[in-house]
Formats: sequence, structure tokens, C-alpha cells
Amino acid sequence: MKIKAIITGATGMVGEGVLQESLLHPDVEKVLVINRRPCGVTHPKLTEILHNDFFNLSPVAENMIDYNACFFCLGVSSVGKKEEVYYSLTYTLTMYMAGILARQNPDMTFCYISGAGTDSSEKGRLNWARVKGKTENDLIKLPFKKVFAFRPGFMLPEKRAKNVHGYYAIFRILYPILRAMFPNFVSTLKEVGTAMINSVIYGYEKPVLEVKDIVALGKNKNQNT
Repeated sequence: MKIKAIITGATGMVGEGVLQESLLHPDVEKVLVINRRPCGVTHPKLTEILHNDFFNLSPVAENMIDYNACFFCLGVSSVGKKEEVYYSLTYTLTMYMAGILARQNPDMTFCYISGAGTDSSEKGRLNWARVKGKTENDLIKLPFKKVFAFRPGFMLPEKRAKNVHGYYAIFRILYPILRAMFPNFVSTLKEVGTAMINSVIYGYEKPVLEVKDIVALGKNKNQNT
């Protein structure tokens, strides 16, 4: 199948990595990114829409029709944010956009970047984990063809990545050790991007993918090289 994908968060580290894998992959036919600022990438497959208000997508909603995948990589850290602000930017915003996409593209596979440690019970001690868990749970209820929640831990970006904090230079050196010592918490961003693409093509046995699932699906024999 040929993938027509919408990607959010392409100006962040995860979104940038998923975008690059999508542009390289032979089964991805076209990509639409919706950003608040330019992602700085040009490619024959790529269309970019700049839009400031993700809580009002009405002006760009028609541009999101006729896509069969969404790689939702838009997200914020909970550090320094009040609980209600984090809830709005994580749960409310995600569900708003996903609701529009579900109505317009019922054959879509929706892939959501969550995080290791997310709380599916929604009752744990950590607010961010509860909010992420509620977001996962409610996304799965939407009438998409498929919904997958990806829970990556530490992700090693490609060397060519631009949207990366400086401290990743240290993690890059330590990566082989971290991968060996913590295989259930460490992956490459390439594996995450390829796993998301492969989830659209091949599906997966469960809707929530932990790091070990991401690595397994990201190593599919038909992945791009």
C-alpha cells in the first residue's frame, strides 16, 4: 500500500526524525506537515502548512482529507507547566485534531507518540503519565481504521538531525552501553520512525507499543535502508 501521511511536530526532535524516515521510505507517497513555523525541509513528497492555532484547525481542515496515516509527534514536556496547561496541550489538543481526522479519514491509521512509563490506568501518582494514559485510551476509542500508541524511552537521533539538544552528543557516545544495559528503554529514532510506517503497512498485534515492540517493528525486513 502507498502511505499518505500527515505529520505533526516536525520541528521537534521526534517529528523531524519521523519526517525524514517518511521521506526516505519507498512506500510513503506523500507527506503533509502542519507546523507553527517552517520545518526547513524541501522534498518532492512534502507539503507544508503553517498554522498557528492548533485549537482551531477549521481554516486548514480541508487540506487534511484523503490521508491514510497520521504520525502525531506533537507534544510538550510537563516540566514547569501547571497541570491544567499540560492537560490542555497534551490531551485536549490531541483529541481535537484526532477527532477531525477520524471524521474525515475513517480509513486512517493514527500513530501517537506517547512515552515510556505512561499510565493506562489513569490513576497513578504522576500527572503526566495519567494524562498520557487518558490520551492513549481515548484515541483508541475513536473510529479510525487502527490506532497505535508508541511509548519510546531514550531515542538516539540521526547525526544529521537539527532539532536536537546539545546534551545528545554525550548520549551518542554512551548509546552502545545504554542499549546493552537497558534494551527495554533505548532505541534509535530511526527505529521509531520505521516502526510507525510499518504499523500502517503491516499492523501490529497490540495497540500500545513499548520500546521492545518499537524495536521489533522497526526492524521489519522490508524497512528502508
